Amino acid sequence: MPLSSAPGAGVASLFPLQKSHVSDRELVRCSKSWRKNSKIVRRDFRPLRCSISGESRSSVEVDVPFPRDYDELLEQAKRATELAVSDNRQLMEIEFPTSGLDSVPGDGEGGIEMTGSMQLIREFCDQLVDSEKVTRTRIFFPEANEVKFARKSAFEGASFKLDYLTKPSFFEDFGFTEKVKMTDRVRPEDELFLVAYPYFNVNEMLVVEELYREAVVNTARKLIIFNGELDRIRSGYYPAFFYPKLAALTKTLFPKMETLYYIHNFKGTKGGTLFRCYPGPWKVLRRVGNRYMTLHQQEAMPSLKEVALNILPSS
Repeated sequence: MPLSSAPGAGVASLFPLQKSHVSDRELVRCSKSWRKNSKIVRRDFRPLRCSISGESRSSVEVDVPFPRDYDELLEQAKRATELAVSDNRQLMEIEFPTSGLDSVPGDGEGGIEMTGSMQLIREFCDQLVDSEKVTRTRIFFPEANEVKFARKSAFEGASFKLDYLTKPSFFEDFGFTEKVKMTDRVRPEDELFLVAYPYFNVNEMLVVEELYREAVVNTARKLIIFNGELDRIRSGYYPAFFYPKLAALTKTLFPKMETLYYIHNFKGTKGGTLFRCYPGPWKVLRRVGNRYMTLHQQEAMPSLKEVALNILPSS
């Protein structure tokens, strides 16, 4: 994917502007469309109960192949989460496209991608969380209307605690929402927080930072950010001059975060995929026929610009 070498240039092409939240009626239509096109087949998964000793962490767990479908992706992400929790990671990130494993940001309509994430979050939680801990798991959606839709669709009948980061204000049409105080939302019995796609409004990630600071630090709780499109913040898509608090997260919150599972695709003649499954290294892959070839790997996460401008063109 060709990018300009000027600082900050080309970021907009990687992260197209998202539309604001769509209505419930539009979301229902998006939900039907996503389920039709995603080809995800619900099936019974047996919880993994493997011992996680230093000896058992074999090359099989480190050298995880690119998933064949979303079912395999969820199994890999679940295993990565179990390993990270056993390593006492508290703040974690899972990020992958929902419009297809080879899609890029913007390929799918915003409402469909959001609904896809919601459905996958339900699948992921059903696999990860033991039945006795379901009521101790709190899932935060971007705002209150999303919680209503979740209860009517993907999370209908589920016992997970559903909550929200922000709620609509009188000036919602102008992009303003009312901040929710996280200490008022959390309950003493909560053990796991999962934050669903907090990227439609810049205030959402600021509330996530507050949630981590006020309810996770110095506790045994865990927090997972699921499809938060955090690369927008990492890349400087939001200028620090206009969004200083958001930009500060790269120095305050992000260094404490472990990216458990990650897929980002780059299109073009020299395209490829940046992939990671904890505890393995970061890999730059290229699809050749029906297989993926590893072009490059390293321990630290490379920037998207480095992958697009340096690693992929030279491979």
